[in-house]
Amino acid sequence: MAYDNSGIIGKNKRKELDKHPDIQGQATVDGVEYWVSGWKKEKDGSSFYSLAFKPKEAKSQSGNSSSSPDLDDEIPF
Repeated sequence: MAYDNSGIIGKNKRKELDKHPDIQGQATVDGVEYWVSGWKKEKDGSSFYSLAFKPKEAKSQSGNSSSSPDLDDEIPF
């Protein structure tokens, strides 16, 4: 993202199931990048979006990060 404390969202073109988000995007808050997901909901005749934020680092980690040790099941002796 180019600007701090801002983001973008748009229609989720890959939605296949009802539980998948209706909208998706990304945001940067205090220098941390997040994935944004939203579900359209209705209550008392009013519609709104329920949002969830996930740090981008959490989604892209493949188990080889500096914060978690690389565990190997082999015993070296």
